[in-house]
Amino acid sequence: MEKNTKPRVKSKEKSKQQFMDAVGTILKTKGYKYLKVNEIATTAGLDKKLIYNYFGGTEQLLDEYIKTQDFWSNVKEEDSAVEITDGGKEFAKQMMSEQFDFVSVNKELQKILLWRLSEERTSLRKLTEGQEENGEILFKHITDPYFEDKSEDFRAVMAILVSGAYYLNLYSEMNGSIFCGIDLKTEEGRAKIKKAFSFLIDETYESL
Repeated sequence: MEKNTKPRVKSKEKSKQQFMDAVGTILKTKGYKYLKVNEIATTAGLDKKLIYNYFGGTEQLLDEYIKTQDFWSNVKEEDSAVEITDGGKEFAKQMMSEQFDFVSVNKELQKILLWRLSEERTSLRKLTEGQEENGEILFKHITDPYFEDKSEDFRAVMAILVSGAYYLNLYSEMNGSIFCGIDLKTEEGRAKIKKAFSFLIDETYESL
């Protein structure tokens, strides 16, 4: 008589997801330094031996977790297919504003950004490569054709703006909300930052 293995498979997948969820919980509440086998197992409410059985070890579990995080899904190739009549200026403003808010509300992404600045690992590098690939779609299809020989100058400006958006969110989350006298925890303060993004993009389009 053939044994029914479906319940066992379902249980395994459920347990694996519990471990993945535990990694996310620890990242959000404590940070990547606490992603140790005992901490993960306790948070998941499961035996730590299962981490080795299901993933091969803690490092493999962490890599698997990072792979599942599609942090850049808000930028897709179809975004470059929208009708552009201004060289992408308004689109760039919209993307900056949305990215600023996206990092603000995504606590896991904030911890991942800190993690990839502090530790070298292949899965984190691939996450960065995914971000670059999505950004390249927009540059190549929208702004490069508009700026032509000045396209790299525009990319340099966007690099500063994007990194600024990341840093301000991380700063306000970790070490205080006031930066240059602006309270980044308030709607008014964040609106001023977004207005500054728009101003700088306007000036860049005007100057280049």
